[in-house]
Amino acid sequence: MGRPFLINLEGNFYSCKHCQTHLALDDDIISKSFHCRHGKAYLFDKVVNVTIGEKEERMMITGLHTVVDLFCVVCGSIVGWKYEAAYEKSQKYKEGKFILERYKVLGSDGSIYMEAQEVHHASSDADDI
Repeated sequence: MGRPFLINLEGNFYSCKHCQTHLALDDDIISKSFHCRHGKAYLFDKVVNVTIGEKEERMMITGLHTVVDLFCVVCGSIVGWKYEAAYEKSQKYKEGKFILERYKVLGSDGSIYMEAQEVHHASSDADDI
């Protein structure tokens, strides 16, 4: 398959916590008020250096969505997901947008997000509150 073509971002960016591959710019954050199984998650307009998984339907806090998982192109770690479709009218703004889970990425300042114990519930799939 060969070596993957990587995009190096300039400025403040988020990166894979396992291999430090650049994933998204701080300037491309739409919202920091999303949540997932491991705590906080951020909604981005654009991400780079990811591959996508198979489309699947997921029931989330805000309703049914069609999503694809996002994998780091270098190490293959799951770093978040992309919203392909939202079925609730109020959730349509998410379509084509990306979630990066803070637990799975390094912050724009290189920080590691530690999982919040009170958020880790088997029933809290993922979404904003």
